Amino acid sequence: MTLETREVRWTRGGTLVVDGVSLHPDPGTTVGLLGPNGSGKSSLLRLLQGAARPDSGDVLLDERPLTQWRRRDLARTVAVVTQHAETDADIMVRDVVRLGRTPHRPIWGGSTSGDEEAIAAALERVALTDKADRLWHTLSGGERQRAQIARALAQEPRELLLDEPTNHLDIRHQLDVLALVAALPVTSIIALHDLNLAATYCDSVLVLREGAVVAAGAPAEVLTPALIAEVYEVRARVIPDAETGRSTILFDGPLAS
Repeated sequence: MTLETREVRWTRGGTLVVDGVSLHPDPGTTVGLLGPNGSGKSSLLRLLQGAARPDSGDVLLDERPLTQWRRRDLARTVAVVTQHAETDADIMVRDVVRLGRTPHRPIWGGSTSGDEEAIAAALERVALTDKADRLWHTLSGGERQRAQIARALAQEPRELLLDEPTNHLDIRHQLDVLALVAALPVTSIIALHDLNLAATYCDSVLVLREGAVVAAGAPAEVLTPALIAEVYEVRARVIPDAETGRSTILFDGPLAS
């Protein structure tokens, strides 16, 4: 069982932003949501996390509509990582990660016996154990994003939703973050702009345009020159790697007007 959508439609501010999208990830895989700006990637993630309700169609977790889940139970199962997080508080990295334990705490407050173990395991997973007692403001952009992933992991979720987690990161930290996400033992759905990162780290991709699905499947099958021209309006060459089964995409420029 996993988080999925069935023919969801959502109109926001009078504009149809998600148009009949069905998404059925295989458990434990990494799914890339692709498409140009305004294609509906972030809107679909909002529906998947229960932050908004579709006008029609269903968002399901373990075959149950999200509306039937208690918020607390949903937060124990689905974690969200946004593009970038900021805070004005002088807070330590360990305490940022500790926020992920909130859904597991007793209603009357306090900690559970598993909190410290989960926090330590999450910090170790993202290689931030040595920075656990550093202030948030002293971290680099890549370290902050890894700390946000650690916060999500401290929730001990089965599903992880990420909205452009590599935005504003240099190439080294983009690779670090996506390699980390791809190796996690959870189902990850990640909105991305970079097609080469998607081709390298995603098990499957869902390509959106104007809120509707254009194509879905393995990156090597979906990301063809024809599709890239149709969706992104650019000319591209796709070079397969026989050893890895992945592809590299070379862009030759925009289509002639």
